[in-house]
Amino acid sequence: MPQYSTFRFILVFAFVLSLAGTLPAQSTRPPDKALVVNGKIIGTGVHQIDGHSYVDIEALAQITNAVVTVEPNRIVLTIPVSESSATSTAPPAQIPQGLSKEFARAAIAEVAEMREWRGAIGTMVTYGLAVSGTWAQDYHDRVDAGLRQATLSASTDEDRNALQLLRNQFDTLAGWANDIVAARRALNAAKTIDPNSLQNDPVLAKITTCSRFLNAMLVSGVFSDDGSCH
Repeated sequence: MPQYSTFRFILVFAFVLSLAGTLPAQSTRPPDKALVVNGKIIGTGVHQIDGHSYVDIEALAQITNAVVTVEPNRIVLTIPVSESSATSTAPPAQIPQGLSKEFARAAIAEVAEMREWRGAIGTMVTYGLAVSGTWAQDYHDRVDAGLRQATLSASTDEDRNALQLLRNQFDTLAGWANDIVAARRALNAAKTIDPNSLQNDPVLAKITTCSRFLNAMLVSGVFSDDGSCH
């Protein structure tokens, strides 16, 4: 009888050992970790299995205010984009250069000098004054010096575009003034004594229109073009 009991104990012990061998080993998976997105923390959102990290999709949606849509073959996570992020990624708006203050100041002074030169020639014609001394050349030289100053002040593309219009106006005005002075010296009464000749002069009308346009454009600070200055 004792031998039977001992044999029975051995059988039971062997059965227990064999049964223990078939049971799964206790899990050694590391504990879950908290999920932190942009400083926001939500529970244990990260699971680590076999050295890889897996994120709880519901936890990620909660922390990012996202929407989870479960479809038959996929899971769609839609994360809203903040207005500040959209603004920061947008390309900066192009700011027009405009006319520089230095150039505009010099160009406005140049237009005024041209206007004075034109007025002096007009007065000579209106009142039939004689051409004496160097006053006509003095006006030319003073306006030419003002144009050089405006040229030195040009620093932007719009400055240079406006400068070309100034040069066109100078060339037109200089040519007109030279023709009037030459005709006066030649005693061409029809062109230099008759006051109505100025009213019917198409070149003078063009010069006057361009002068008004240039002054308004320069004061505005933004370049624009006009056919009267070409």
